[in-house]
Amino acid sequence: MNKNTIIGFVLIGAVLFGFTWFQSKQYEKQVAYQAQQDSLAAVQAREQYIQDSIAGRLPVAADRAAAGSIDSADPAKDYAAPLTAIYKDSLLNVAHDAQETFYSIENDKIAIAFTTKGAQPYSVKVKNYRNYDSTDLYLFKPGASEMGIGIYAGENINTKDFVFSVAEKTDNSIVMRLPFRNGGYIQQKYSLTEGSFVVSNEVSFIGLDGVIPRNVSYYDFDWDVTIPRMEKGYKNEVQYSKVDYYYGGDKNPEEIGRGRNADKRIENRMEWFAFQQQFFSAIMRPVDQFSSGELAINFIPEEDLSHDLMHCRANMRGDFKVSDNVVLDNEFYFGPNHYRTLKSYGQKYEKIIPLGGWMVGWFTKWVIIPLFDFLHKFISNFGIIILLMTLFIKIVVLPFAYKSYSSSAKMQALKPEMDKLNEKYPKQEDALKKQQATMELYKRAGVNPMGGCLPMLLQLPILWAMFRFFPASIELRQQSFLWADDLSAYDTIPLLDFGTRIPLLGDHISLFALLMAVSMFLYSKVTMQGQMSSNDPNTATMRFMSLWMMPIMMFFICNSLSAGLTYYYLLSNLITMLETWIIKKFFVRPEDVLAKLKETENKPLPKSKWQQRLEEAQKMQRQMAQQQQKNNRR
Repeated sequence: MNKNTIIGFVLIGAVLFGFTWFQSKQYEKQVAYQAQQDSLAAVQAREQYIQDSIAGRLPVAADRAAAGSIDSADPAKDYAAPLTAIYKDSLLNVAHDAQETFYSIENDKIAIAFTTKGAQPYSVKVKNYRNYDSTDLYLFKPGASEMGIGIYAGENINTKDFVFSVAEKTDNSIVMRLPFRNGGYIQQKYSLTEGSFVVSNEVSFIGLDGVIPRNVSYYDFDWDVTIPRMEKGYKNEVQYSKVDYYYGGDKNPEEIGRGRNADKRIENRMEWFAFQQQFFSAIMRPVDQFSSGELAINFIPEEDLSHDLMHCRANMRGDFKVSDNVVLDNEFYFGPNHYRTLKSYGQKYEKIIPLGGWMVGWFTKWVIIPLFDFLHKFISNFGIIILLMTLFIKIVVLPFAYKSYSSSAKMQALKPEMDKLNEKYPKQEDALKKQQATMELYKRAGVNPMGGCLPMLLQLPILWAMFRFFPASIELRQQSFLWADDLSAYDTIPLLDFGTRIPLLGDHISLFALLMAVSMFLYSKVTMQGQMSSNDPNTATMRFMSLWMMPIMMFFICNSLSAGLTYYYLLSNLITMLETWIIKKFFVRPEDVLAKLKETENKPLPKSKWQQRLEEAQKMQRQMAQQQQKNNRR
């Protein structure tokens, strides 16, 4: 590149910079001039209103009174508001100070009330569901939601600040418009279809390409909503309420909240977000993904007189391309967290339901939910369904459980032989010999000391899956069984309902939780009988933990959990005790174990790899001790 070329580029850059600066100054002058004209127009409007009032002519106010949007007794009071010039566009000033009206659309699933201020949902009632106190179930109550779209249209505006006019209205659709002085308008259209919890939303910017500058590349979507309490148990409801957001693909949604206040800045493109209560959700999905945003959730204390659950907030940003007709397609889901229902919309909404995570989610998805739905086709009583599900799961894991129970029974039969070893090797320095003799005893009797641990570990994922499934299963909501009036919440009986809160316990005692703790105590007592001596200091702590601490801890943990879950744990413990008794009675008898031990008493045993390693360790230990003695002599 020669010298002349460089000079040429510099001159071109200087010319472009000067031209850009000149254009900006001209634009500022134009804006100032337009603001002056708008002010003059507002003054003229005020003078015209006064003249019309004197002459008895109020055509605009009369029209509005006929539409039911103003107080016909005092039209002057209602019409005087638009005379304050806040915005450059005079029609926006009129819309800003106008009086809002309310309309509703509905189908067989939901009923939505809309306010013309912001052209936004005012309340959402979910049909065929009730609150725990039998009142109508509102996902959000009237006035508890504020939603708006912000854009730069020669000035910063947000739709929630303006009253729209209703252009079209049917039973399941509504169209509202916000006019601009140039003849263009912003249009909000909401529509429902029968049998669906989804509301389609079209936000159109018609004829505003001359109002919205060409360099505007984004819009803002803001939504603040307060969701009320709907369930009996506040603690459980809070624990399963959260905000989800989904990036797309095969990954699970991210979440914030779940029992605690939280906020999250989103820097990546996002397909949808959900304000999720324990059993119901408000989901917002733009057809064109949001580019960034911020989400927040704040829980409201239980003692708050508003009886609300949480406040959720979304401040999102989406792409915008200026043209004569810009349409932003969105959809809202207002309905239950029912797995099949959410999945039917094909947007991965069902992923908000907690299935237990990657470790056990597959089991919940492919085994528990299909089994639950299958049984529900034939049985209406959910207590019976849980009983049959528990029996099925116990049968499936029986091969693993058998090894655990068998190992426990054999070790119980060997208790007298273990006592002999304790007497033979009482000293601490004989611990290695005692361990070696114990392993030999197990081997001769055909006992695998780890045989009881591994099967139990394999059952833990199932227990965790059920722990997550029952409290989040809307099918159990407000379903009664025995003394429990709602299997999705804690159960109580009048005699055990205190009416006042006790630390760690709450204001009630769950009978299912109490019976579950008693069953744990009985199972531990039966299992440990004959295995541990109460006089053995080495096992006293373990005995205390198994017999007393674990049942008590589980009672306090489960006292506020769903009755369906504690009922399942109770059934599981009872069936486990029955299986253990059958195995000990008919399959693993103590006399058979001792007979096998006596049979192999004088026979040489092949050394296992573990035993070989143990002997090598002993040999190395002796060699090191001998070497240490030699070094000390020197």
